[in-house]
This record gives sequence, C-alpha cells and structure tokens, in this order.
Amino acid sequence: MEIEQMRREDARWKMLRVIDAGRPVGVNEGIIRRVLSDLNLPFSQAELRRELAYLRDLGLIEIGEVDGEQFAKATAAGVAVVEYTAAAPAGVARPGKVS
Repeated sequence: MEIEQMRREDARWKMLRVIDAGRPVGVNEGIIRRVLSDLNLPFSQAELRRELAYLRDLGLIEIGEVDGEQFAKATAAGVAVVEYTAAAPAGVARPGKVS
C-alpha cells in the first residue's frame, strides 16, 4: 500500500475518534488539525477538508461551517464505527478491537 494512502486512512480513523470524543457538540477543524499535528500527522487546511468530506460522503460525519471554519459532528453510523458495533468502511484504517 502506498505510504500516503496509509497516512490518509490512519488520519481518517483518528479524525473520526476526535469527532466522536466531541459528542454531542461538533469539533472545529482547528482542534482536529492540532490533534493530528500532535500525533505527527500534519495536514493543511485543504487536506483536512478533503478528508472530512470523504468521511461525510461515507455517512460517518456531518459538516457545518461557522464564520468560515468547518466543524464536524459524528453521525450514528460514525459512532457505530468508533464503538466497533459496525464494520469500518474501506478507506478508514480502524485497528482491530482489543478484548
């Protein structure tokens, strides 16, 4: 697998976890970028928005915008993926569940 693809898929999982942690309110893109950067996965704003759109298109999150900044909220499907009650879709590198 291509390294850049692995990076994106790993980041999508971590983004979904951050967004889930922010429930029931949304998490703004600045917080998501900061967490990814702290995890040594820096993303530009354009890259982050592209990956948020990918998660939205999978039905895992909803995206809104306030004063030009995007925020994301987990959908029921996104919560199910994070809680391991639903299969992770292709393109999201969710690790195996540890018992």
